[in-house]
Amino acid sequence: MQIVPATLGDARAVAQIHVDSWRAAYRDILAADYLASLSVDKREAMWRRAIESGETHLLVAKGGGDGRDVLGWISFAGCRDAGAPATQAEIWALYVAPRAWTLGVGRGLWAHARDRMRAQGYTSCSLWVFAQNERAIRFYRAAGFAPAPLPEQTFELGGRQLREVCYVCRLGDAG
Repeated sequence: MQIVPATLGDARAVAQIHVDSWRAAYRDILAADYLASLSVDKREAMWRRAIESGETHLLVAKGGGDGRDVLGWISFAGCRDAGAPATQAEIWALYVAPRAWTLGVGRGLWAHARDRMRAQGYTSCSLWVFAQNERAIRFYRAAGFAPAPLPEQTFELGGRQLREVCYVCRLGDAG
């Protein structure tokens, strides 16, 4: 597996993984009709804009027989939370193709992103995760994240009330 910065040529694969992962990971969290309505084309346009703007660092994990198959990706940048210190990064999103779950792709992406965050001068990293997403929470805890002392966020998405909780880790302690 190779982890590299995403290019415009990766945008379609990133979008496909984004949609596929939502449909698999959130099937018990979000309404089926909402998940069915997700558009790879719209996500591709969104990720093309993100890659072009450089607003977020987007890394892709590539593998497969020819080494060009995108298996997952991570998006990170400075923390967007009000009052967060300039030394705090944030994982904006981390998704792995469901067919590659449990193969170490997520761990590899996190390790690579963590090293880049450290090199950019960040000392901590936060993320927001659906409170109901137990699989992701287990992953983040194993990676060194702990619940942050911030109030949870609640919002409506696809006709469902959702809760997000914040997790944070010190980059020197992250595993």
